[in-house]
Amino acid sequence: MTDPIADYLTRLRNAIKAGHRIVEIPASNLKKEITRILFEKGYILSYKFVEDGPQGTIKIALKYDPVNKVNAIKSLTRVSTPGLRRYVGYREMPRVLNGLGIAILSTSKGVMTNKEALNQKLGGEVLCYIY
Repeated sequence: MTDPIADYLTRLRNAIKAGHRIVEIPASNLKKEITRILFEKGYILSYKFVEDGPQGTIKIALKYDPVNKVNAIKSLTRVSTPGLRRYVGYREMPRVLNGLGIAILSTSKGVMTNKEALNQKLGGEVLCYIY
């Protein structure tokens, strides 16, 4: 697998389209940090790291609206790819859906959202957009 973050986002996207409640994804430290951010920002209901085998898995409970059965995540878009990395400085920080969505960045201080990176005046690699 050449792009594990794209695989992570695709598994989430497929589970949402299929209407699944729980999705299992192979774990890595970067995927764990992205999952933590999704939970803190309210895009997923809960998550659990399962240490089985050499790699482990992440179990993510997806968040749905109980009335309309609509998922909290509308779009997951991969920005930086292995073939074309996208870096931004804090002055060129992207705004997703005019501030309603989030961009997840990998910075020198760790993985964080675009708003956190802007507050700390950090730039980095833009991993994905979520809204």
